[in-house]
Amino acid sequence: MEDTYRTLKGPCEGLFKAKGSKHFGYGFPIGSEDDVKIHLDALKKQHHAARHVAYAWMLGFDGTMYRSSDDGEPSNSAGPPILGVIRANDLTHVLFAVVRYFGGTKLGVGGLIEAYREGAAEALANGVVVERIRTQRLRIAFAYEHMGIVMGLIKRWELEPAATDFQLSCSVDVDVRLAQVAGFVEAVEDTRVAEISAL
Repeated sequence: MEDTYRTLKGPCEGLFKAKGSKHFGYGFPIGSEDDVKIHLDALKKQHHAARHVAYAWMLGFDGTMYRSSDDGEPSNSAGPPILGVIRANDLTHVLFAVVRYFGGTKLGVGGLIEAYREGAAEALANGVVVERIRTQRLRIAFAYEHMGIVMGLIKRWELEPAATDFQLSCSVDVDVRLAQVAGFVEAVEDTRVAEISAL
């Protein structure tokens, strides 16, 4: 099972110049669409004199959660080329934005496509791509007297509790690597003292 994905380790930036126009590229790791708005708002504030802030983002693991924006440039001349950089490098959970300052000479649609693509590529070239592990969060519910059994099992599988609730009825949330989910669920069920469910 494919349970890893490629993303940015941290923010990155680059610059591409074409006929006097400057294209500042930015890349960010993101966890949700809310992150997209935060980063774009910050860029628009930082570059308040810029004409365009085109962008593209990708979330999820099957390539179906994405969006791109030309931000006023001719249709498909800015956002899609940026998205192409994301796809060509097999990245997800990322946002790339390119801020354009017009230099006085029109680039034409072909020139714009190249400039926005290269702006994003320059940012990526200065970034660090990392491989992360995909996990599934599971909740284990059990009675207090069985805590030793459950916590021992979690330790044996080298997992870290993500959240705990030790009241009369207890629960522990753990993030399990996708490839190990089936085996771990079976191990918990084999204890016969706990119930496990996906969150």
